[in-house]
Amino acid sequence: MHDEDIQTMNRPAVAAGGSAALPAPAPADAAPKWLGPVLVVGIVLAALNLRPAITSLGALFEEARTGLHMSGTVAGLITSVPALCFAVFGVTAPRLSRRFGPAAVVCAGMAAVAAGLLIRPFTDNAAGFLAASALSLAGIALTNVLLPVIVKRYFPDRVGTMTGLYSMALAAGTSLAAAATVPLTSALGGSWRTGLLIWAVLAVAAVLPWLPIAAAGRREKAAAPATATAAAGPSVVRSRTAWALACYFGLQATGAYVTMGWLPQIFRDAGVSASTAGVLLAVTMVMGVPLAFVIPGLAGRMRNQGPIAVVLGLFGFAGYLGLYLAPAAGAWAWALLLGISNCAFPLVITMIGLRAKSPAGVVKLSAFAQSTGYLISIPGPLVIGTLYQHSGGWDLPLALMTALLVPQIALGVLAGRDRTIEDECGMGD
Repeated sequence: MHDEDIQTMNRPAVAAGGSAALPAPAPADAAPKWLGPVLVVGIVLAALNLRPAITSLGALFEEARTGLHMSGTVAGLITSVPALCFAVFGVTAPRLSRRFGPAAVVCAGMAAVAAGLLIRPFTDNAAGFLAASALSLAGIALTNVLLPVIVKRYFPDRVGTMTGLYSMALAAGTSLAAAATVPLTSALGGSWRTGLLIWAVLAVAAVLPWLPIAAAGRREKAAAPATATAAAGPSVVRSRTAWALACYFGLQATGAYVTMGWLPQIFRDAGVSASTAGVLLAVTMVMGVPLAFVIPGLAGRMRNQGPIAVVLGLFGFAGYLGLYLAPAAGAWAWALLLGISNCAFPLVITMIGLRAKSPAGVVKLSAFAQSTGYLISIPGPLVIGTLYQHSGGWDLPLALMTALLVPQIALGVLAGRDRTIEDECGMGD
């Protein structure tokens, strides 16, 4: 989820490229009674909208490519846009949050998601389609970073509960868009433009609860302006573990975005129907729901998380080998295997928290690993699209994805070693 860009909420929120100091919560009697329930609704609706812009397009990618006369290279560029937006726009979230308040920025982010999804189906060329997609993804990037801030601020004693709710909503939105887009498109006349436009309705609905939340946040900020503080911490660029985590994050994100962007096309080219291909992508995405709860707990009890990275990588090997040898015959098995392999994301997020001793270290490590990792992942879908176009099939792209699992496993083993960036930077405790 992939996902691709979601933070764990049981520690201070972190933005790619920087840290967001959490404002002090307002006194309980200062918050209106309606705020808590509306926040729950707002968080759920926002989380539901963090992936449909990506997975709904994956389900209708062939129709959109044909309708807009996209080359394989341009199509690959569009599948690379999510990682680029998450790396670039996520950096701005802490600064915007300090200036306007996190709720106001989330509200603006949801409005950007809705606007992009409303505009995208009406574009008549690839450039306009790309720009509208980027607008939605910019809103997703801001919301990715700041929803954990909202949870930590307003639900400090229920972080676990809200984390589960948020994670389930995210996975549900991802899977629903992948599975339901093609059937809904067929029911509404068969136009891919209509199929993509459907998801703008959910995004518009998500804006509504954030309007009063943002207004309450502005009043609270005016009454007791928060003081942003810079976090001190180790110089992570000097840490080999930090670089291992960043590169591991980048390679697992590459696999996730290639899966979301190209897996339905791989199945369709093998003779699987469009609707079934969408359901198969949904199966891959929904595997993250239970494993996102299991893997962090297991990793936290282990001194060395490298074995988990090895096991997840081996599932990826099996999935790609299956796609190479019998993509249609074993489609359900390959979808399950790749879904398990893509759960490297909760593993790397957990390792980020374990590889630093101090909150300041976690902030810096998370910012470095995620911003660097997303940048590393950008070329992946573009290269896969180019190879697909010029080779005329999926053998070469699948061979490349399989080969990338080798350094991913090696980096996971390095990142999983029982050491901290403070020790490597000579800071001690």
